[in-house]
Amino acid sequence: MIDYMARQIQLWGKQTQDNLATKKVAVVGCGGLGCSIGIALGGLGLGRIDLIDFDTVSIHNIHRQIAFDLVDEGRFKADVLKETIQRRYDKTEVQSHIASFIEFTATNTRKYDLIFDGTDNIQARVDIDDYSKDRETSWIYGSVEKFYGQVCFMDEAKFEEFFKVKQNPPQGITAGMVMHIASFQVLLGMRYLTSLPIQKDRLYHFSFDEFGVFQHKQFSLK
Repeated sequence: MIDYMARQIQLWGKQTQDNLATKKVAVVGCGGLGCSIGIALGGLGLGRIDLIDFDTVSIHNIHRQIAFDLVDEGRFKADVLKETIQRRYDKTEVQSHIASFIEFTATNTRKYDLIFDGTDNIQARVDIDDYSKDRETSWIYGSVEKFYGQVCFMDEAKFEEFFKVKQNPPQGITAGMVMHIASFQVLLGMRYLTSLPIQKDRLYHFSFDEFGVFQHKQFSLK
């Protein structure tokens, strides 16, 4: 394990790395964001990762949902992502749950250190926020479309107060932006789980303007 985690131990020391092995997280949604989040978290050395998703792999998913291969079409996304994570590191307990988030929380009693949003709809995020507030657990929101995306470490801010957006049909998604947003979600989560400072309840917006200039804006939700 020390050899596998050598570069991380250089960052924060063996005691912090050992502490990560006690952490439990949930990833809600195992599509584009969830795949990249799950793979990155899988190499972090966590104690447990729960993957929650009811959907199956479609051929049009695979270009941006990096845990899946062509042979996975028709299989449950959570199951395939679990296998991908475990092939890369087998010391973290990974469980897949074939259910919607509401169905999962109806029977789940486990306490998480952090929840990651890998969904693609507003209502699911409202449900995550309600669940998290009720259990005093932070969660990390992420969304992506076309060449832009948003991330926020949700702690005290109420999701519905700031995201009154109607559900729109997808207008195209680039794989690179999906991985960019997921990576930033994981970076925030990693810093939180290792007790490094982060800005909570701050919305980060990433985009390209009409001239191809990459832009980054921040907004406080408090």
